[in-house]
Amino acid sequence: HHPKFIMNSVILATLLSSAAAFAPQSTGRVSTAVNEVNWQPDESAFAYGLPGSLAPVGEFDPLGFAKDTPLATMLQWREAEVQHGRVAMLAVLGMLIVEEPIEYHPLFEAYNKDIGPAIRHLDEVDAVSPFFLIGLTLLIGSLEYNRALVAFAKPEGSFSFQQLNEDHYPGDVGFDPLGLKPDDAEEFATIQTKELQNGRLAMLGAAGIIAQELTNGEEIFVNLGLATDRFDPSSVPIQF
Repeated sequence: HHPKFIMNSVILATLLSSAAAFAPQSTGRVSTAVNEVNWQPDESAFAYGLPGSLAPVGEFDPLGFAKDTPLATMLQWREAEVQHGRVAMLAVLGMLIVEEPIEYHPLFEAYNKDIGPAIRHLDEVDAVSPFFLIGLTLLIGSLEYNRALVAFAKPEGSFSFQQLNEDHYPGDVGFDPLGLKPDDAEEFATIQTKELQNGRLAMLGAAGIIAQELTNGEEIFVNLGLATDRFDPSSVPIQF
């Protein structure tokens, strides 16, 4: 079990490392994404006219965060929302795939050992191959560093914390290998609204899954009665 895990870890680490080549690199110029999508802030519109509102909820802001918020701050919030939504969508998909009944895992022989809810998987990774976590941390850090080079202004002159580049459109880090980004401004607003709505749902979903699994230690589909519970908590290195 362990030799195969280590081999799989090496293969996966190699693939993840190669993914860094696709991360946006600093080009010495600011992004022209705002001009490319023909978006201009509208001070009379909700959230300066940024995409993201969808019927029947529409301009949903019960706590009034968007009211009288400076444009620079609104763009920072949108940048954070888009990026967290993307991470959450990947997280939800990943958690559901590696658990019962699908239980596909690139690092473990899941067919002969149920390693339980997704929130426990890094425990076993750390126990079997702790260096993998170091590599994973470095990979995530490098991707975030490259995003910072594209999105955030350099700390020069009149500078505020987390200040975005003047022409940077929130969430546009130049990564579009399949060419899915529309050229038409209206089409772009539509597809970004879809991304935002799915990202918001995924953030709530990920939080719910994690909270539920922390509560009773069972996988989500097991909780729903849609899968058999084969997990033995004593089989993992760390007990809760």
